[in-house]
Amino acid sequence: MISYGRQSIDEDDIKAVVETLKSDWLTTGPKVSEFEEAIADYVGAGHAVAVSSGTAALHCAMFALGIEQGDEVIVPSMTFAASANCVTYCGGKPVFADVDSETLLINHSSIKEKINGRTRAIIAVDYAGQPCDYDGLRKISDESNLKLVADGCHALGAEYKGRRVGSLADMTVFSFHPVKHIATGEGGMIVTDNSEYAERMRLFRNHGINSDFRQREQQGSWHYEMVDLGYNYRLTDIQSALGISQLRKLPGFLEIRRKIAAQYDEYFARVSVVEPLKVNDNVQHAYHLYVVKIDFTSLKINRTELFKTMREKGVGVNVHYIPVHLHPYYRKTCSTSKGMCPVAEKVYEQILSLPIHPEVSQKDVDKVVSVLLESIK
Repeated sequence: MISYGRQSIDEDDIKAVVETLKSDWLTTGPKVSEFEEAIADYVGAGHAVAVSSGTAALHCAMFALGIEQGDEVIVPSMTFAASANCVTYCGGKPVFADVDSETLLINHSSIKEKINGRTRAIIAVDYAGQPCDYDGLRKISDESNLKLVADGCHALGAEYKGRRVGSLADMTVFSFHPVKHIATGEGGMIVTDNSEYAERMRLFRNHGINSDFRQREQQGSWHYEMVDLGYNYRLTDIQSALGISQLRKLPGFLEIRRKIAAQYDEYFARVSVVEPLKVNDNVQHAYHLYVVKIDFTSLKINRTELFKTMREKGVGVNVHYIPVHLHPYYRKTCSTSKGMCPVAEKVYEQILSLPIHPEVSQKDVDKVVSVLLESIK
């Protein structure tokens, strides 16, 4: 099976993990700080806070903003559920905005329609690895005194007008799940230039306690105080060692992903019923996903049948995503319904994610395309 995404681990990565396993620190140690500094330097941010997952990173960001009951945060419907769940965790309400039909990035007009006196922030999702229009988003957020959070879980290494994702919003979150650009098993990071946000998130990831074990070890002290209600969202030194090693390979990983995407683009330029998502002129796409829209109205096969056929033939396609406002939980708790985000709903019926990751070979690309085209004939 050619999977749609997977980790790429080599002997250097294994060696880095083994060295940490043999060290004095398995968690809350020096590798965590080293990984944070490396990510902050890479994206051009003042602070980085490592946590246990991309979802934890989103939760930390909402906590840092002080989101609470009665607050609303605008989120695109075409995303993974965690982009909305993080608001709900804090007692707030996610308000779902529609997306652009060509890029599946959050639609600015839809954002403006959703803003009211309870709106506190916008979460912009860099869908598939393409950065949003951050100039436009910053203008909207500044005009309404809102905070701008970038869900960059798809977009480590992407650029908008020459600036890397991570330096474009008030806070940006990343994920290091195995299908992402670099892997730590599970893991996440929040980057920001705001020292107050960073301090609040460091408390939040460690039970709300004002020092961690390594800090107390260095001070020769046992004393700590819990000053807020937090969670155990810490990342281990083992995972951080893997992340540091993986980050060194990120430029090569990105080059491979972009090469695969260009090959797909070339194939599908000749196929009228298969349309890749549009890539804006002012960005460097990170290609966490390669998503196509398929015109099933002119075909004798539907998406469910195509999905099953391609997987039976060894091509691990996927679908990203069911619009979040259509999930039963949000239908029940936020009274969402079909028709609220018509573009996301329509495009959801058309999209398919094709394999793209550093382990995909030229032979694999040829197979993916041939199986897809044979299946839709």
